Amino acid sequence: MRYTTGAVALGAALVLGTLATTAQAAAPAQPSRSGGLYAPTELVLTVGQGESRATTTVQRAVTLSCTPVATGSHPDSKTACAQLRAVAGDFNAVADAPSQRLCTKEWAPVTVTVDGVWQGKRVSYTHTFANSCMMTGSSSVFDF
Repeated sequence: MRYTTGAVALGAALVLGTLATTAQAAAPAQPSRSGGLYAPTELVLTVGQGESRATTTVQRAVTLSCTPVATGSHPDSKTACAQLRAVAGDFNAVADAPSQRLCTKEWAPVTVTVDGVWQGKRVSYTHTFANSCMMTGSSSVFDF
């Protein structure tokens, strides 16, 4: 009787072990996703004094992530992401938006750059404003 109980227990352990191994092997591997169902949007924005990207020294830089929620070191990431979504990520439309601010016409060029990924597509953008007033007056995307 003692041997029969031991044999049944051993048989049950083998069957359960086999079922557990089979269940794990049958489960499909899940791809790792950090952003869920959204295409990634991660940007680095810089600003510096100068007329071109090649000759400008970066004075400030911020990060901006718009998916799935607005985050980053940008001071107003929520508004900046909303403005970019409104123009489907067209940085020219953002930079050329009419300003509600009165600015002097002095020539003190400021160059902004944007590098990163907008909704899954690689972007690299450069724009030179006449001065910092013109830069911050166009939109909150470049107001940092």
